[in-house]
Amino acid sequence: MVVIEDIVLQLGQVGLWVQAVGLLVVIWIIIQGITLYFNRKRRLLLTEINDRLKRVEKKISKIA
Repeated sequence: MVVIEDIVLQLGQVGLWVQAVGLLVVIWIIIQGITLYFNRKRRLLLTEINDRLKRVEKKISKIA
């Protein structure tokens, strides 16, 4: 019976490690989602700036 109890205790410890790793993975996924959101906002802002720059370049080339 002692052997079975030891196995159950070891499985319990392994289960706790799996839970801890799972929690870290969930936190990592949340952080990646937030990062992707902010990077998307920056990318859209850069495309808008690029479009404005192209319009200004066209106006300058028309003047020159």
